[in-house]
Amino acid sequence: MAAFEGIPATADLTKADFVSDQTVRWCPGCGDYAILSGVQKLMPQLGIEKEKMVFVSGIGCSSRFPYYMNTYGFHTLHGRAPALATGIKLANPDLSVWIVTGDGDALSIGGNHLLHILRRNLDVNILLVNNQIYGLTKGQYSPTSLPGKVTKSSPAGSIEEAVNPIAFAAAAGATFIARCLDTDVKELQRCLHAAASHKGTSFVEIYQNCNIFNDGAFSKISDRKESAETTVRLEEGKPLVFGKERNKALVFDNMSPKIVELENELEAKKLPVHDSTAGSAYTYLLSQLTYPDFPVPMGIFRQESKPTYEDQSEQQIADYTKKHGTGDIKQLLEGNDTWQV
Repeated sequence: MAAFEGIPATADLTKADFVSDQTVRWCPGCGDYAILSGVQKLMPQLGIEKEKMVFVSGIGCSSRFPYYMNTYGFHTLHGRAPALATGIKLANPDLSVWIVTGDGDALSIGGNHLLHILRRNLDVNILLVNNQIYGLTKGQYSPTSLPGKVTKSSPAGSIEEAVNPIAFAAAAGATFIARCLDTDVKELQRCLHAAASHKGTSFVEIYQNCNIFNDGAFSKISDRKESAETTVRLEEGKPLVFGKERNKALVFDNMSPKIVELENELEAKKLPVHDSTAGSAYTYLLSQLTYPDFPVPMGIFRQESKPTYEDQSEQQIADYTKKHGTGDIKQLLEGNDTWQV
């Protein structure tokens, strides 16, 4: 069994060990199947016992994830998975905590909770499954639906600007940000691996096709005949080159993106390279690139090393206890901050 970046694989575990006995109840052809398979494939490579893994979800199609993982799990309230996950991680920092959420669950009712878990930088992994639609409730437009989208709740077309999950995560201060596609198995595994190894909050947006209510939303990206022209791979230390002939590149001129034509490989070597540690401003610029004006960036946008919330919390408690002692709960309850009415 292959280990990931020096992490010893848990020798006695395989993908099958993470498959639960529950019947998977997604629509035939749903992109969630590929995501579930990718996550189950990843788990035994992390060198972590099943008993130390927890999957937390809110409400939505993707939020059935905990039922299908043979680990601990919580199927919680709509949009509140980050709040539950925060409590779990603070209560037991040794756990590997994964949040699986959808674009409606995370960016509508759950937007406030998502914002705060990202800015706090807990060591948890967030998989935001984005199909640009409300699938579980049968096809209403969601926060990530594009303007003009005709749905059951927008029969004349949505008049709202779509929420950009990558830009949202960058603005919130996420220390790891990535984007991949449900059917791109290799890239999905690369992003999941990197997210799992990151110390801090990892945020992975996964484009997922809802073949019932929003079929083909990402067809220009997923079509192998077109993807070379419609996407650009974010590869660390390499220029943003794309195209079937690898003869185009993305560059930023005074903070404005533009596409340049390359005549040979030597030209590519002179271009600026992708640097995921460059900061949130660079991440934001990348997040604004959309098809058809520009190729869509896929891969790891940002990686930054910062202290985690739980480590700082544990240290703060230890320092305070060392200075003031363990305290007395009875004295606290009957202290100067209580009064009678």
